[in-house]
Amino acid sequence: MNDYKMMVDAYQKAGGEDIFSDSEVAHVVLERDKILGMHAVDGLEVEADKIEKNKVQVKVTVREGYKIKNPVHMCFGVLPKEGKQIIDMQVEIEKDAAVEVRADCVFPNAVEVQHIMDAQINIAAGGSYIYQEHHFHGEHGGVEVIAKSDINVKAQGKLVTKFDLLKGRVGKIDFDYEAQLAEAATVEMLARISGQADDLVKIREAAHLNGKNSRGILDSKIALKDQAKAEIYNELTADAAGAMGHVDCTEIIKDQAIARAIPIVDVRHPGAKVTHEAAIGSVDSTQLQTLMARGLDEEDASEVIIQGLLND
Repeated sequence: MNDYKMMVDAYQKAGGEDIFSDSEVAHVVLERDKILGMHAVDGLEVEADKIEKNKVQVKVTVREGYKIKNPVHMCFGVLPKEGKQIIDMQVEIEKDAAVEVRADCVFPNAVEVQHIMDAQINIAAGGSYIYQEHHFHGEHGGVEVIAKSDINVKAQGKLVTKFDLLKGRVGKIDFDYEAQLAEAATVEMLARISGQADDLVKIREAAHLNGKNSRGILDSKIALKDQAKAEIYNELTADAAGAMGHVDCTEIIKDQAIARAIPIVDVRHPGAKVTHEAAIGSVDSTQLQTLMARGLDEEDASEVIIQGLLND
């Protein structure tokens, strides 16, 4: 079995769609520093180049005015038990262009694997970039993910990021996303993670509402059990008239898990408004009792509630 087929098989086992043979769907497939597959469509340019051992540079450009019909699929991963993957990602969304990207990162056999992503994302005036990232890490907890994104959203631009890791072990995750927003630009950053055993989750998401009437939402929902730990830093700064935002962090803990949430709201203009909500605790007792009254045991009822939270 060749590397391309092995990578696609791992992607599909993790819940991915069978889309790589569709000529109307753009895609990139990378296993460590191997570029296994790449396909673009009208209005979209995709470049991928190995620049050194274990490191690949990927550049995605959506040309002015183009609205890419189908989501672009990216499949990144490391198939062996040990390995490293470093991705230098550059995204350019030109004026009034729009694209949705679905990135699946698969590490099914990981015992000692490192995945590093450093992204620069520029969204021009009126542009839209939706990025959904799904991870599957296997059952060993041997993955370390380090991701950094510097994001600039120009006037009336739109950014949505959603990260989820709901199957397999987390291992270690360290995210640092920071966005600068111009006039009437919007940003939503969503994270959904389930941790167990000795998993460690550290997330920093920050948005600066620099432009008039800019909008921002930072929303993290984390479930932890066993000895898992999480530190969530959500920072929202509003500097202009009409700028509005909300920070929401919810963490459910069981067993000996430890969670820390730090919402930071910073308002620097009398015409701006930012709200926040943070909640850490066990499964809601009323919901738990309701489900148990319908025949579920406590463990199953807890899992239903947690999955409902993470899939919200």
